[in-house]
Amino acid sequence: MSSKNRRRIGRSSRSRQKGLGRNILIALVLLLVCAGAAAGFILFETEKPQVTLNKDLLFLGSPLEIQLQATDHKSGIQQVSLVLQQDEKKIQLFKKSFPRQAWLSKAGPGELLETLTLDVQQAGAKEGEAKLIVTVHDFSLNGELQGNVTTHAFPVTIDTRAPRVHIEHAQQYMTPGGSGIVVYNLSEPSEQHGAMLDENFFQGYPLQGSKKRFIAYIALPWNSDKPEQMRVVAVDQAGNEGSSTFSIRFKPAKEKKDRINVSDGFLNKKIPEFEESYPELTGTNLEKYLFVNQTIRVRNAERIAALCRNTVSEQLWQDRFLRMPGAGRAGFADQRTYYYQGEPIDHQTHLGMDIASTARVAVEAANHGKVIFADYLGIYGNMVIIDHGQGLASLYSHLSRIAVEPGQMVDKGGVIGNSGTTGMAGGDHLHFSMLVHGIFVTPVEWWDQHWIDVNINNIIQ
Repeated sequence: MSSKNRRRIGRSSRSRQKGLGRNILIALVLLLVCAGAAAGFILFETEKPQVTLNKDLLFLGSPLEIQLQATDHKSGIQQVSLVLQQDEKKIQLFKKSFPRQAWLSKAGPGELLETLTLDVQQAGAKEGEAKLIVTVHDFSLNGELQGNVTTHAFPVTIDTRAPRVHIEHAQQYMTPGGSGIVVYNLSEPSEQHGAMLDENFFQGYPLQGSKKRFIAYIALPWNSDKPEQMRVVAVDQAGNEGSSTFSIRFKPAKEKKDRINVSDGFLNKKIPEFEESYPELTGTNLEKYLFVNQTIRVRNAERIAALCRNTVSEQLWQDRFLRMPGAGRAGFADQRTYYYQGEPIDHQTHLGMDIASTARVAVEAANHGKVIFADYLGIYGNMVIIDHGQGLASLYSHLSRIAVEPGQMVDKGGVIGNSGTTGMAGGDHLHFSMLVHGIFVTPVEWWDQHWIDVNINNIIQ
């Protein structure tokens, strides 16, 4: 081979080596650029973290439990803080930071859920306007290496003073199954207020349109002992609770007993009626009867109590409640023992008054009000409940016909149906009950104009 050819081959080989080196260099540069771009994309991501509170905070006063939730699914959460600002003063209520765990992957937690108790009084806040500022930072290097930041500022009012409660009048005498009222004044608007007898709460309502004077109807269950704690409580929008105590003179009630004989004829007549509404009935007629008299009775009581909790805030009734003419067949809180073939099989309490005159007699509304139930309900048969406002209701059961509908307004004396034998009734009669916030009470007091004048009308006028 000539020297000239050898020089050509040498130059060609060196040229190929230079080209290969250049390509490798370009590839490395591109790889570094891509890696840098990827790292930059990760390290300088721009998606802001999210943060929420589980409550709308307008007022802060008494210690309040809230939940703070922060999320960041890119670089992760670096820091979360909660600050109360009043004028130039800033009070740190909560702060939590996390160390960086990685650089080219998520550096902190993607989610944070914290349950906090905000006690602004202990923190040294003063009364008045403020801002609650919640801030969350992520681990991004965006924003001059400070990370992405989300801040929410919530205007709040600091109120640490409890409402003042002044009791104007409280019921003096009560017996089990009895009713009464408490009249009181509040120094400021309150989210919830009313009377408490031990654990039973009775909602208060504005009295005659007043913004500061209120009335709460109270009651003792038929089997109640004397309440140990009696007070009016008021909780304002900031959660501050004020209260004032009162007392009543308690009179035990005499026990009244009644005997109910259950015959096969009664069972054969009644069980088919109950089976239409309660297909779960099984066993003998007697077993089905006991299931209705016990289990269904409890369900019915729960339904009635729930209905009576949804009351209108105005007083719809006026003066005494009407009593249907007729003979009294059974009284309030009668202790009934049920016998079958001479043997006791059950024991229940009769929570109303049974009145009988003629069959299918017209039943009138005992007072003005709004119908909140008009349908069939277990032991009560065809039943109507009228809401008279502020927690007071009347109940009419065993009807043969219902002449009103839920939502209908009725006048005192207006016909709402006819007496009958539906439900757990052996003969044609009206079962009449009065309820205060879902608690059955004796109707005798509400039939008596003198009792109403002395215990209610003369107080609230």
